[in-house]
Amino acid sequence: MTPQPNPQVGAAVKAADRAHVFHSWSAQELIDPLAVAGAEGSYFWDYDGKRYLDFTSGLVFTNIGYQHPKVVAAIQEQAATLTTFAPAFAVEARSEAARLIAERTPGDLDKIFFTNGGAEAVENATRMAKLHTGRPKVLSAYRSYHGATSAAINLTGDPRRWPNDSGAAGVVHFWAPFLYRSPFHSETEQQESERALQHLEDTIAFEGPGTIAAVILETIPGTAGIMTPPPGYLAGVRALCDRYGIVFVLDEVMAGFGRTGKWFAADHYDVTPDLITFAKGVNSGYVPLGGVAISGAVAETFARRPYPGGLTYSGHPLACAAAVATINVMEEEGIVDQAALIGETVIGPGLHELASRHPSIGEVRGTGVFWALELVRNRETREPLVPYNAAGADNAAMAAFGAAAKAGGLWPFINMNRTHVVPPCNITEGEAKEGLAVLDEALAVADEYVV
Repeated sequence: MTPQPNPQVGAAVKAADRAHVFHSWSAQELIDPLAVAGAEGSYFWDYDGKRYLDFTSGLVFTNIGYQHPKVVAAIQEQAATLTTFAPAFAVEARSEAARLIAERTPGDLDKIFFTNGGAEAVENATRMAKLHTGRPKVLSAYRSYHGATSAAINLTGDPRRWPNDSGAAGVVHFWAPFLYRSPFHSETEQQESERALQHLEDTIAFEGPGTIAAVILETIPGTAGIMTPPPGYLAGVRALCDRYGIVFVLDEVMAGFGRTGKWFAADHYDVTPDLITFAKGVNSGYVPLGGVAISGAVAETFARRPYPGGLTYSGHPLACAAAVATINVMEEEGIVDQAALIGETVIGPGLHELASRHPSIGEVRGTGVFWALELVRNRETREPLVPYNAAGADNAAMAAFGAAAKAGGLWPFINMNRTHVVPPCNITEGEAKEGLAVLDEALAVADEYVV
């Protein structure tokens, strides 16, 4: 894993990108994407030979790191055996992937509908809920991200929804618990849980319980800030859904497959939803794959009634072979337990130690390899380091922090006033400490903006 500089090739890659690739979420003339030459394990490098420790896991999907040889070999073997096949057939890789996933989902979520990614999983989960209940509305949290397809972006709570919001998608947003910035003026986790549940029940009552098909929540919200729910909240949501005949959907696209130190984040809370959406870590992002794990009750709705949805590449053999290999590797190498251990003994304590020295850190929160630092201008007032949805000069503090991290060889995950620490689940202790040391230096830059 010694990067070999080749700036001429890098320049050609960059030129072709700028000439022809249309990037997501970007003003095309204002971006300067890094040309990546290679990746392995927890690192990637550019064509100048500069190596970066990836504290983003791509987009929080390389749960077993880059280029794991067993998964690469499984993809190669599947390509030599059966490169692709239509979804209406029984294919070994597809069947085995579904079996392995169903073995790890909570409760009776034993049927697996495969998609190409997380947004399509959310699209289909909410469609299933509407058809199962015969109701039109779905409730979702303001602090959330569910994907960029039509239904998923309307369910999303963050500002990426605004230019895409149809205003007629049958979506109602509500406030989920977040004690640090409590919309309920709570002082304890118990108060936050109770008040958030009362707010949700009030929302259900005023929207009309008979009109609501589903409540969808990220078990632990990802891009929105990694806010672990307070004790009792998810169980309370489950009880509300049962009371009013509402389908409970947990979005585990980011939190699933070891990220939180459990196979699914729901396992931390002893809660079984009716549907779980997944993607990303299911095969470490090696080939696009997502899906919906479906309970017996919802599956029964479509036992003799056709489900009106499908995808040409549903359960693609290459993607499913990658999932089979990834899940087996995670079992063989104890990667889920490793994520829990590294979070408990290295990342969590390390981040709290940084918080004791850096006034720009308002709060540390997370579990496993799923952490966030809330960066603030003032700890007393909790004013964010940059304004909500800041851009340009308003975002100078976070831009300076990010530049310092990259200069130190760390690629950070930055969203608004937060940096997330989301490395691969199998990051070593030494690698994690290396990343924390670079964060320490970069946070000194953020401290310069504290008042």
